Amino acid sequence: MSRIAAIALETLRLLPRAVLILVLLAAPVLAVPMMRANAGSIIEAPAPKKTGVGFVLLVSLQRG
Repeated sequence: MSRIAAIALETLRLLPRAVLILVLLAAPVLAVPMMRANAGSIIEAPAPKKTGVGFVLLVSLQRG
């Protein structure tokens, strides 16, 4: 086997691994513009329920 053929074979053997690494590294970079385009993709925490315990505590401490 000639030297050029050996280099070409080595390159073809490493090509799928290089493409996989490139795709894994590029996926987050390419996903950012897609997330910014959608305005409804903001995740917010649910609003806390008001139980009124603070007001009751305030009134009871003032009376004591």
